Amino acid sequence: MTDAKVFFHSNLKLLRTRRKFSQGQQAELLGYTRAKYTAMENGKTENPPLVDLIKIAAFFKFSVDDLVKSDLTRWSDFELRKLETGGLEYISGKKLRLLTITVNAENKENLEYIPVKAKAGYLAGHADPDFIAALPKFTLPNLPGGTFRMFPISGDSMLPLPSGSEVICRFVEDWREIKPQTPCILILNDAQDFVFKFVTMEEHLFLLESLNPEFKPYTVEVADVLEIWQFHSYQSRQMPQPKSEISQVKSAVEEILTDLKYLKSKI
Repeated sequence: MTDAKVFFHSNLKLLRTRRKFSQGQQAELLGYTRAKYTAMENGKTENPPLVDLIKIAAFFKFSVDDLVKSDLTRWSDFELRKLETGGLEYISGKKLRLLTITVNAENKENLEYIPVKAKAGYLAGHADPDFIAALPKFTLPNLPGGTFRMFPISGDSMLPLPSGSEVICRFVEDWREIKPQTPCILILNDAQDFVFKFVTMEEHLFLLESLNPEFKPYTVEVADVLEIWQFHSYQSRQMPQPKSEISQVKSAVEEILTDLKYLKSKI
């Protein structure tokens, strides 16, 4: 019987260089030491653990089967780009999108909380069972069906939601379900923090908009998105701020302009 040909090592190098990462950068993104990553890419690790194969496949958005058994160096740039940008199967969830979850003693899914100190590690650890298992866990009543996580947000882009709030979100498996301007947490390939924005899907791009009008909208490619979590609710230790005097004046002026417009229409 002929041994199956394995292309994991050469595929790993190809996928890394296509993204223009150094071995050190790639190792850091995956949460590995440089020595461990270099050994895998150079073929020194003959039988990588299954958890590593799953983690790397999830990072590059390839199936484990393609990562190990397909010679990606023989694929055209068009074919590789089609997979890297997701394609319809990836976007719709028909291709396996791995999500690590934990359950409680009653075999019900936990709600995992990503504390501030773990934010930077979530990019590399989102598909790592050990990382997810180490996160704080709790349950909340009256949550609908689905998988939920709690993410801390920072910055002013989503004011009046205050910085330091914690948003509870449901995992989105089929990205085509997302309606225009749906508030979501996005986990991006090249970001060390979560992105909390209003999301609108435009073919192979996502348009991201802030609640705070001072922040300009921008787009990211589907290929740069690892996970999407749809906003469900939030909690904060800050009381809502009353309207400022400027806001009150602005509202009054807008009412006057509306009245004037109405009066003009009657003349």
